[in-house]
Amino acid sequence: MELKVLGIETSCDETAAAVVADGRSIMSNVISSQIDVHRKYGGVVPEIASRKHVESILPVVVEAMDRAGVSADDIGGVAVTSGPGLAGALLVGVSFAKAFAFSRGLPLVGVNHLEGHMYANWLVEPDMSFPVVCLIVSGGHTDLVLVKGHGVFQLVGRTRDDAAGEAFDKAARVMGLGYPGGPSIQAAAEAGVAGMIRLPRSYLEEGSRDFSFSGLKTAVVHAMERSDREWSVADLAAEFQEAVAEVLVSKTLSLAVDTGVGRIAIAGGVAANAVLRNRMSAAAAAAGIRLTVPPPELCTDNAAMVATAGYYKFAAGLRSDLELNATADLPLAGR
Repeated sequence: MELKVLGIETSCDETAAAVVADGRSIMSNVISSQIDVHRKYGGVVPEIASRKHVESILPVVVEAMDRAGVSADDIGGVAVTSGPGLAGALLVGVSFAKAFAFSRGLPLVGVNHLEGHMYANWLVEPDMSFPVVCLIVSGGHTDLVLVKGHGVFQLVGRTRDDAAGEAFDKAARVMGLGYPGGPSIQAAAEAGVAGMIRLPRSYLEEGSRDFSFSGLKTAVVHAMERSDREWSVADLAAEFQEAVAEVLVSKTLSLAVDTGVGRIAIAGGVAANAVLRNRMSAAAAAAGIRLTVPPPELCTDNAAMVATAGYYKFAAGLRSDLELNATADLPLAGR
């Protein structure tokens, strides 16, 4: 009998619920976004996000179950993002998941948000073999992870300052573009030409797997302060995308080649960026490495990825008790 897992995600500004069967078949994936609410502030306001989650969580879960055509009796387990993220936002999802699981006598498991992003790739390719080099690029994280098995992974590199998504948001604000920064920079860049202005690429010390984007952000600030521009904002947006993608692709490919791993997966909101997807695809093909990339709707925050990660935890015999709590700085720790 297939295991239908209810996934719940409230780590930032999306209230999401999904029903996934056996970790591979999405029966429903409902997302209530708060982008329009936070846009006027230029970023997510934690207290507002938490209040919106409280308003949305029940309707979103009910809609997810209705779309899946299931009742509470059909659910075999509950998986919820327990961190990292905004503490108040996480608490809404964790509290709801614990109440739902307790009331139905269902197994519960907490999922690390970053692990959830990685498991979006197993929704695309359920039988993907190990090991896999996974690049996680989101608003708050830029990590290189060596995945050796389900729940067995090693954090190899991470950002030392701004995450890639954070850099996109900050750069977009400086350029006078909209929020969120990723989509607005990509849209502006369509009318621009990369190379009209040269932005720095930070590789840090030789052999480092870590990332740094604060210098790139500062370079955008200085560029916008210049009065003798021979380029447009669209050109700057195009160059910014190339600068981010070049470093991400280079370090990811380098890790795969150096470790002899023949598979790469990318995950997280920035993985929806067309330039990054195209550059990674071309580089992986040239190196004879297989690449898996989730569709854009599974790159941004969603609950299907959480349900899938939860399924593999249940399969490994892992459970969380009702003491499960929201942890804003939950580390990514594999077995």
